[in-house]
Amino acid sequence: MRRLFRNELDSHDGWNLLHLYRAKTKITLRKTGLILCCLILTQLTVRAQHSKYVRIFHEYYDEKPVHFGFLFGFASTNFSTNGDRAKLGADSIVQSPRSFGFQIGGLVNYSFDKHFELKTGMNIALYERQISFPLSPLKPDLNPLTRESTWLEIPLLLKYKSIRRDNHRMYVIGGVKLGVEANVKKKSSALSANTSDISLEYGFGLERFFQYFKFTPEIRFSHGLTNLYVQPTTATNSFYNMNYLKSHTVSLIINFE
Repeated sequence: MRRLFRNELDSHDGWNLLHLYRAKTKITLRKTGLILCCLILTQLTVRAQHSKYVRIFHEYYDEKPVHFGFLFGFASTNFSTNGDRAKLGADSIVQSPRSFGFQIGGLVNYSFDKHFELKTGMNIALYERQISFPLSPLKPDLNPLTRESTWLEIPLLLKYKSIRRDNHRMYVIGGVKLGVEANVKKKSSALSANTSDISLEYGFGLERFFQYFKFTPEIRFSHGLTNLYVQPTTATNSFYNMNYLKSHTVSLIINFE
């Protein structure tokens, strides 16, 4: 009996030890699994933070009050026209087709704060504007009046910038521009016009900061406020009967600072 009882105790203790070992093994596996999960989550978090990291260029750019740069641009320009219908004729057609121009110059920016900025500078622009009097929409004028000239331009513009997001921000701009005609290409078909102009300008653009410079593409609209029309001394063509001539330009300007 004693031997049988001891055998039963020994077998019972063996089962208890086996269950205890299994329980400890399960606990160890759970702990190991939790540790592995924590390590994986930590690694994913670190990678996510690393992938979201963006290097900020020129972080204290707005703290400097004055910035210098240069620009070049491409322009589409023409004249806004009008004429005396009693003299031109009710069925007369006056057109000013668009032509391309080029702009290059230097710029200076004066920062008031992180949102407002005064922009000025001096540009040299090459424009060619035309006036034509076609007989009909299907019969273009083969000998339009042309004014091909070089302009010296001084803009005075107020710029409002949005909040900077990493390395870029949007802005709007508006103001006036003084233009003085410096040189006119003489042609037999050249039209006469005033040599100075004041324009209303407005537009929008994007500032993009890079490691060594700031890249700023801009769309700008320009509407002349000055009547550039000068009546010829002799009535050689229909241009003599006009009374209104103002400039109109749309420009794509690339600024570097």
